[in-house]
This record gives sequence, structure tokens and C-alpha cells, in this order.
Amino acid sequence: MPICNYEGDVIGVAQIINKTNDSQEFTAHDVEVFQRYLTFCGIGIQNAQLFEVSVLEYKRNQILLNLARSIFEEQNNLECLVTKIMRQAQDLLKCERCAVYLLDLDCCEASHLERILERPGKIVERHGPLNRVESGTVTADDMRENGLKKPSLFTTVFELREGGTKTLVSRPSCFDLASSILAQIAGYAATTGQILNIGDVKIWLKEKHNEGDAESARTILCMPIINGQRTLIGVAQLINKENNAPFTDCDVSLFEAFAIFCGLGIHNTQMYENACKLMAKQKVALECLSYHATASNDATEKLLKENIPSANCFNLYSFTFIDFELSDDDTCKATLRMFLECNLVQQFHIPYEVLCRWILSVKKNYRPVKYHNWRHALNVAQTMFAMFKTGKMERFMSDLEILGLLVACLCHDLDHRGTNNAFQTKTDSPLAVLYSTSTMEHHHFDQCVMILNTDSNNIFQALSPDDYRKVMRIVETAILSTDLAMYFKKKSKFLELIENGEFDWQSDDKKELLSGMMMTACDVSAISKPWEVQHRIAKLVADEFFDQGDLEKMQLKEQPIAMMDRERKDELPQMQVGFIDVICLPLYRVLSETFPWVKPLYQGTLENRQHWQDLAEKVEMGLTWIDHDTIDKPVEAFYKYVSVFDSPIRRW
Repeated sequence: MPICNYEGDVIGVAQIINKTNDSQEFTAHDVEVFQRYLTFCGIGIQNAQLFEVSVLEYKRNQILLNLARSIFEEQNNLECLVTKIMRQAQDLLKCERCAVYLLDLDCCEASHLERILERPGKIVERHGPLNRVESGTVTADDMRENGLKKPSLFTTVFELREGGTKTLVSRPSCFDLASSILAQIAGYAATTGQILNIGDVKIWLKEKHNEGDAESARTILCMPIINGQRTLIGVAQLINKENNAPFTDCDVSLFEAFAIFCGLGIHNTQMYENACKLMAKQKVALECLSYHATASNDATEKLLKENIPSANCFNLYSFTFIDFELSDDDTCKATLRMFLECNLVQQFHIPYEVLCRWILSVKKNYRPVKYHNWRHALNVAQTMFAMFKTGKMERFMSDLEILGLLVACLCHDLDHRGTNNAFQTKTDSPLAVLYSTSTMEHHHFDQCVMILNTDSNNIFQALSPDDYRKVMRIVETAILSTDLAMYFKKKSKFLELIENGEFDWQSDDKKELLSGMMMTACDVSAISKPWEVQHRIAKLVADEFFDQGDLEKMQLKEQPIAMMDRERKDELPQMQVGFIDVICLPLYRVLSETFPWVKPLYQGTLENRQHWQDLAEKVEMGLTWIDHDTIDKPVEAFYKYVSVFDSPIRRW
């Protein structure tokens, strides 16, 4: 009689033989009793089967969880990880041998770094979903033919044999791979992306079975290993299921889940090893860079012996300081004088030789770009010095904060390349990959730290650990605040404090806000210099912007914005007016109203705005401003000239 489950499906048959009461046949009553009995029997068997499946599933889940745990425990050693994976595969799928074939991924070389820096829009080839292939669908000849067309590129083979406790690791040659039947089978799975389940290896290989390393293999299950990015990284191979049985569909499904964990674990471990090697390379590169970035002993000795003129000789106390007539040596002397004048050398026990070397090293790490160079850094630091002394802002700052802000001013554009943050993002530069916001400002701070960490350059060496942390925090925050995007974020909060009549700037958050506004005020202070200086500096800024615009046209095939388009240079006076109105005047107005001694910055900017406005009007009448250092004729004479000759303005 059939045994049915609760759905009515036959799950077995029960058979009773020979009545024991000498009766010749089973009666209708026997049939009825037996039928009722088997109803309960079917329920019991089905429940037992479900329980057995659930127990098995639980065990499998535990193995997979242990595997997942291993992935995170063995991140630092690929061989240990693969050994754990293979041992758990043997336990899970009850097979004699297990092997993992890894492909050459060029993980530690330059090509890997190139992949890290791939542009987001670049199309990367991804592996498609795996296909299951039974041995009857593909023949051994298909496998050999595929091997001839696409030889295996496995670089490392891990193998764990029955009863083995140690993994056999080999790095096979091309000849080894070509002569190995098992490697050819793995190669077929790798190149086709197919799961290969061979139920009878001897029949499948035919006469070739006794020739190679597959002689002892009875059944084989071979599956590609794909990482989280769906990139093929290797092949896992199971050999000889227990009891000589072939691998079932259930085994294949389970092995697919297993292979996912396997791929993630191997990929993570490879990435960890690669990261360690790349960090070691970076450390070596940084050591080389630090050596070449440090000022020479001869230059340091020379500056050390120089007589440092007074602050008045350099006009350091004035907001109209001009560096044009200073030699490169004088710029370093002027910087030294600011530190001496603020009493920072004595206050923080800075070795004078270390300070000289640090200043020269900072100067050395500015590139010879047209505007964002060492002289710009000097001007920004001098404006900060003038704000402290002439503007009397030092009363709101501690000595440590004065030290940090002066250092930040000198370092705020270190290693500037003459291109802005937007350009770094558009070109997917390494810096843009490293820092998604305030890209160049983060790099400037990193360069500052690199110089300070170089031997004999640490001007903070005498500070206590607590003061060292504080001053580095001040420097970092101040440099990052020179990003105009940060200025726009914080400006409204600063204006709100001023409008509410804030006079207490001693809390950390208010002090940080004030310092950020002061950094921006110093960074754009060229706009407040005497007109002849401002006009000359504006040309340098424009030339640097135009160079970036030229790069955008050549590299990105894009039309640059107006301020960086050389063909629209006549619009710059009007853009300068806009820059003054949006950024400079609102900041200088608020600062001068709250701190009256910094009013020269506001007044100088107002005067230059009028000059730029005049130039903008003359550009409308046909004059190309950037081609002339000075304008000989006033506006009235210009109008008179046009009316007399009655000729088109643009032609004049």
C-alpha cells in the first residue's frame, strides 16, 4: 500500500507479508486498519524527513557562518584563509579532496593602483551569472579545445587532500597547467564561467583517464569563484564525494553559496595584503619625498647667520605690505621676523635653526605657479600678522593660537598645482579620489604635516602632548577654512553672532569661527592692496586661471567658465567687481565694524572696487583691460575722443 504525505503525494510503499493466523488472505478490515495506520505513518515519516532536513540545514548554516567568521578573522594571511575554506568545504560536502586555483590579478602592481583610480564612468567588464553544466552537455574534447584556445592563467594552486592537515601550495608553470587534467578542467570553468559537475570521471575522460593527475578522481565538481565586484578571481574544485556518489543538485546549490563566501574572503584578504604592500610603498615614497622636500643644510646655515632686519624695514605692521621688491632671501627673513616679533621663538622654545630650516622647507614645497606660490603664502601670513598687531586681534587669541594661525597661513597652499578643487574632481585626479571635499585644502594640510614630521623640521617639538594636539587642530581647521565653500557655510553663522552683539570670542566654537573668517580675510587680502599692486596681482591670478581653462579645453574637451576662459578676458573687471561684492566686502565690512582697527582692509577693497568698476565700464566701450598696465586717458577724454571722430567704439 502507498504511503502518502499530508498533500497526497506518494512518499513510499509499505508491504506486509503472510498473515500469522493461517488465514489465506488479508481481509477488508485489515486493509482499512493498514490504511489508517499508514496515514499516521506518512505524517510521521514526513515530519522526520523535515526534521532531518532542518538539522542538516542548521549544520550547513553553521558551517557557512563559521566560514563568514573566518573571512574576517584571517584577513592578513591568504594561505590560512584558503586552508580554512577548503577544510570547511570538505566537511560540508563530504568529499576527499579540495583545491582552489587563483588567477593572476596583478593585485600589488601599478595596474592595481590604476584600477583603484579608475574614473567612475569607465565601463568595467563584469562576470555574468554562472551556468550549470552537466558532464553530459560538455565533453572532454571541448575542454581540451578550450584549453588550447585560452590557456589557464592560474598563478597559485592550494590543495587539501583527504586526512590532510596542511595545505599544499604551488605556483605552477604554464607547462604544469597544460599537462594537468585537473587544471584543464578548472581552466574550462574559469574561461566559460560554467559550473562543471562530472558524475563519472573515468567515462567522461575515456582513454585519457589513466594518463594524468585525474586517475584517482571518480567525481568532480568545479565552480568559478566570483568576488563582490563580479570579477572572476579563481576556481574551486571538489574531488570524490563520499560513497562514490556523484555530486547532487543540492550539493551544487550549497557550493554556489559557499563559493560566494569564498570569493569575498579571498578578495578581502588579497586587498588587505595589497593595501599593506601599497602602504609600504607609500612609506618608502614618503621617506624619499621628505628627504628631497627638506631644505639643505647649506641654505639653513646661511639663513641662520643672516641679520634679520626690523619689522618696520619690511613694513610688516602695515596692511599695504608689498613683497615685489623683496628678494627670495628677504622673504624668509621677513617670515622669521614675524615669529620673533610675536615672541613665539622664546615662548615655545623653538630652536632657531629648526625654525630657519622649516621656513626654507615650506618655501621649497611651493610650486612655481603664477599666483598660489610662496609669495602668496608670505602675503597671507603678513596680513595675519598685521591683523594681530595693527588690527589688535591678538587680544582675542592665545599665544598657541597665534602660532597655529601663522603656521597655517604659511602652509595653507602648500604644493598648489595652479588648479582648483573642481578641476581635481573633473579629472578624477588621485587627490580627488583621496579627498571628496576640500580636496586641495586637505592636501595642503597633509604637506604641512609631512614637513613637520621630517627630521629637524618640527618647530612644535618642545610643546607638551596636549599643546601639540591643540596646535595641530588649529592648523588643520584654519587651512581647511580657506576653502571658499567652507566660508560660505560658516559666513551666515558668523554674521548672526555679530548682529547679536557678540563680544566674547573665548569659547572654542566661536574662536574657531573667528579664526576661519580671519583666514579667509587674509587669503583674499590682495584685493585690498594699493591699486597698482592689486592690478598686478589680478593679472597673475587671471593668468593662472587661464592656464587651468586651457587644460580643461585640451584634457576634458570642455568650455571653461568665464573667469578661466582666455577668450573672455575682457569680462574680468566686471567679475572682479562681483567677487568683491559677494565675498570680500561683506566680510571686511563686518570685521571692520566689530574690530575697527582692521578697517584698512575694508577701505582698500572699496577703493579697488571703484577702480575695477571704472575698468568694467571702459571695457564696455572697447578697451581690453588686461593688455594695459595703466590707462592714460580718463573716462571723460575717452568719451570726447569718440564723439569727435564719431567712429564705432569697438573699433577704437
